[in-house]
Amino acid sequence: MAFIAGTLVVLGVLIVLQFLKSPPVISVHAARDLIARDPTAVLLDVRTEEEFRGPLGHLPAAIRVPVDSLAQALDRLDSLKGRTLVVYCRSGRRSMNATAFLREMGFNALNLEGGILSWRTSQYPVEGGTP
Repeated sequence: MAFIAGTLVVLGVLIVLQFLKSPPVISVHAARDLIARDPTAVLLDVRTEEEFRGPLGHLPAAIRVPVDSLAQALDRLDSLKGRTLVVYCRSGRRSMNATAFLREMGFNALNLEGGILSWRTSQYPVEGGTP
């Protein structure tokens, strides 16, 4: 019951935030450069387990917290405050919502423009998935 209530709260906040303002985005090229020069930057995949392990694979060293579990994972993510989070999903929509929520919670989060689809189109490395 608490899980459902927490999920509903997150979804409500995400919907409201989506209409208030769009969170900052980062291009795949800028994200790749950021990751190369800032060892404290974190890649946060907000897709499901099936997507993370699926044909698109995932970005190297990414941690996964599904968008619908963000509220429950805030304690676990608290140690990442002060670091730059590059948040991504398949195409950028869920990660946009997740980025807005994380920014409201005090995180320095950026939405990866175009998600893993854009990352793969740029032929940047992924782990898993199919070529």
